[in-house]
Amino acid sequence: VVTTSDLPVGATVKAANLHIVKWPADNYPKGGYPKIEDVVDRAVVSNVLAEEPLVAGRVSEKNAGVGLSSVIPTGMRAVSVRVNDVIGVAGFVLPGTRVDVLVTGSPVGREGKMTTTVLQNILIISAGTKIQPDAKGQAESVPVVTMLVTPEQAEILTLSANEGKIQLVLRNATDDK
Repeated sequence: VVTTSDLPVGATVKAANLHIVKWPADNYPKGGYPKIEDVVDRAVVSNVLAEEPLVAGRVSEKNAGVGLSSVIPTGMRAVSVRVNDVIGVAGFVLPGTRVDVLVTGSPVGREGKMTTTVLQNILIISAGTKIQPDAKGQAESVPVVTMLVTPEQAEILTLSANEGKIQLVLRNATDDK
């Protein structure tokens, strides 16, 4: 099964997006699908280019649903936080970017406020209701961003947002330290 057009993350695979091509058995794509009906109505979890073989790992599991929930890996959670132009780094926090999360607050038993980094290298999976950047990759002010986190990080983020003031810090895409 090969795609007839580009399929972005979150798209639902339709039969019209696919066709069958002959493929040499000794070079068959690992995880490839032999029948169109094997992938129809699944969600795309990793961008697929036109004329690319559709393989496992690029689409959700059968009956996993569609949209954002289908792109959340097992064991992870999607948590949304309210942002403004400052918190959201002037709109430059786009789907696919990574951020650190800082919280400012007044810790119990301590005078004054302090700021600390509570999460690092967190993937943004949606900005507003979009799970793909726009065609021009332009900054856009959105009221909410959704991050991909572990359950423990979800607790930290929720507590931080409710008890303090959070700030997102944009990271260089190649900086994982």
